[in-house]
Amino acid sequence: MRIISTNISRPATIQWNGTDRITGIYKTPQTSGIYLSADGVRDDTIGNPKVHGGILKSAYLYPKDQYPFWKAQYPHLEWEFGMFGENLTVEGMDEGSLMMGDLYQIGEARVRITTPREPCFKLGIRFSDQGIIQKFVDHGYPGSYIAVLEPGWVRPGDKMVLIEAASEQISIAEFFTLWYAAQKDPKLIAMALQHPWLGEDTIRRLQQWL
Repeated sequence: MRIISTNISRPATIQWNGTDRITGIYKTPQTSGIYLSADGVRDDTIGNPKVHGGILKSAYLYPKDQYPFWKAQYPHLEWEFGMFGENLTVEGMDEGSLMMGDLYQIGEARVRITTPREPCFKLGIRFSDQGIIQKFVDHGYPGSYIAVLEPGWVRPGDKMVLIEAASEQISIAEFFTLWYAAQKDPKLIAMALQHPWLGEDTIRRLQQWL
């Protein structure tokens, strides 16, 4: 896997249900790279720290290989990397083989794969279509959040190299499917609960489903 684009955003104000909201969804490529730290990406904007950012969601990765699919869905948009609010656009990334808990080296940073992205209304605003949320779920390629264990710079062209595989093999794609499935697999839920890289809200939801 290889980093194609490194992206951050400045604060932007949007309207939602009659109120002003701050968002960091409008990310743009930074050719010089970005600095990953444990509490987030340097100089990046987190609009809602309750659901984005923090130790378990320090940065967001999205596969470059899915861009052609979405460009065909929204050909009228002006396209550039960072469209999905991702900090790292990754070539060769496949959520079906990206395992929760896997340890990777990306440029100077060492990171842990944590959980898939859950789309919200801000993605709909970015694409001027709230229908993209269900399309995003149905498509099944959500990208992944990471925890940063060793901070450092990541630049376009850097490789994403597996250092250590997780002991519990649950892929980002499997967890994403489980999260939105009408019928939950209790065995998969039990496996997911073994991971130490889950937030309290996620653990609570999984326990309720059990």
